Amino acid sequence: PADSFLMGVLNRIPDMTAFLNPLTNSYRRFGVFEAPRYLTWSHQNRSQLIRIPAAAGEYARMELRSPDPACNPYLEMALCLAAGLDGIKKKMTPASPIDYNVFGLSDEELKAAGIDCLPGSLKEAIEAAKADPFIKETLGDHVFNNYIEGKENEWDEYRTKVSQWEIDKYMVLY
Repeated sequence: PADSFLMGVLNRIPDMTAFLNPLTNSYRRFGVFEAPRYLTWSHQNRSQLIRIPAAAGEYARMELRSPDPACNPYLEMALCLAAGLDGIKKKMTPASPIDYNVFGLSDEELKAAGIDCLPGSLKEAIEAAKADPFIKETLGDHVFNNYIEGKENEWDEYRTKVSQWEIDKYMVLY
């Protein structure tokens, strides 16, 4: 059942990402400084999205390494538990662990290995959440609709603002 739980989470993580990584800035760290970006797991490799340490007994655990500290822990736990239980219900079998560092692979090598990525922006994550009825069923209409509406408004505000970097880069007067 633990393998099926892991696969349930891994299967749903792109659709849960808007809730686990709620800020526009959350997406800047993916793929940088070994922050997980790829939908992979391993027993020991710390560069993977899900890590299963060698600990046994009461210390056995699964580490999901993508949630941002800014996420709502209640929504994060509800989604992770529901996804894991769905994996158990469907008797999902995980792919083989990736025990090598995927950060050095080219896009072609990632594609050949069948390794997908987390959404690259809050907008992509919102679209993934909206496309998966499981997320809405888990959180309920009220929470889901209000959260998504707020995040869409936040994204629109973000994408329409001019940053200081843009002013410095493009508005230089000689």
